[in-house]
Amino acid sequence: MKLIGIVILVLASFCCAQGSSDFHPAETNVWGADYPRIDDAGRVQLRVKAPDATTVKLNFWSGPKLDMEKQSDGFWTITTPPLVPGLHYYVFNIDGAEVSDTNSRDYFGGGKYTSMVEVPEPGSTYYSIQDVPHGQVREVWYNSKVTGTWRHAMVYLPPNYDTQVKVRYPVLYLQHGAGEDETGWIRQGHANFILDNLMATKSCKPMILVMAYGYARRAGQVPPDLTGKPFGSPEMMKAMQDMAAAFEDDVTQALIPYVDSTFRTIPDRDHRAMAGLSMGGMQTFQITLDHLDLFSYIGGFSGAGGMLVLGNRKLDAKTDYNGVFADPAAFAKKVHLLWLGVGTKEPERMRAGLLRLHDSLNEAHIQHVFYESPGTDHEWQTWRRDLKDFAPRLF
Repeated sequence: MKLIGIVILVLASFCCAQGSSDFHPAETNVWGADYPRIDDAGRVQLRVKAPDATTVKLNFWSGPKLDMEKQSDGFWTITTPPLVPGLHYYVFNIDGAEVSDTNSRDYFGGGKYTSMVEVPEPGSTYYSIQDVPHGQVREVWYNSKVTGTWRHAMVYLPPNYDTQVKVRYPVLYLQHGAGEDETGWIRQGHANFILDNLMATKSCKPMILVMAYGYARRAGQVPPDLTGKPFGSPEMMKAMQDMAAAFEDDVTQALIPYVDSTFRTIPDRDHRAMAGLSMGGMQTFQITLDHLDLFSYIGGFSGAGGMLVLGNRKLDAKTDYNGVFADPAAFAKKVHLLWLGVGTKEPERMRAGLLRLHDSLNEAHIQHVFYESPGTDHEWQTWRRDLKDFAPRLF
């Protein structure tokens, strides 16, 4: 009996050791940080040192809000339930103060730099760095007379751009969402790796990718005081419309001319596309449908339709967007691709609005693609999948 007891203890110890070794540092950690840690089930272990704190809570913005447990060494720890694959924004709440995790890299989201953890999607390599030819991501500044400021953008150049100096390329303008910035599609979305991997298998055409800062105010314009104004108020909607109009002019009058004069583009509408996520999708619809002389490929990732979706109404093909949908045959000749996407777990208002837009386009006999990302919310995993489906259809 004593021998059996010893064997049981050894086996239990082995199993515990195996269980703990299943957790490994997240790829979103700073160099050398052991936490956050993730296991194959998608559970995340986190810890933060706060020896004098009374309470510490973990807040995943789109996930669990959990009380952490204090350990004898002054660290507070938690193991989460399994999280869905993808990127998850989070912060610690230490005695009421919101604190980022110094073990995580900082990402710009929600209008500020914050922590994030990547939960891998089993079997998915399309957005991971692979042993294939890689393009380069460059930072550029362009002078905008619309805003009276220098503006920042990220530009992805495909593999061999610098060696094949006689080749010219089509361009995809790809926009971020509200609360994010022009770095999001590279840092959070891995758009460069998605395109690298697609090009390596000849699944999409080589292209230039331009990601611009999506907020704009006209030169000399005084920002409105929106203190206490709720989302959806007339003042808030007017401010959003003014910003959208300024950004539209910045893209068409400053950014596109700068890109076409700086890089080896094919500078015509048949080789120019625009897409965006959430707010960027709304901007895309406004800009492209106002300027079909400049664009012939259009993509809305969880954000197509703008005020139609927010306003909870159907598309009026004869009047909305200056009547561009009134003649389906004429629209099909001008627009080579109209693409809409949404996650199946997105907030009901967003999902219902995009489904309504999809139905309205069908009723108006407007050719388009409608893609649903299974099991994903209003999040980067949805938009990574969107780009993977959208890019191969271009040019």
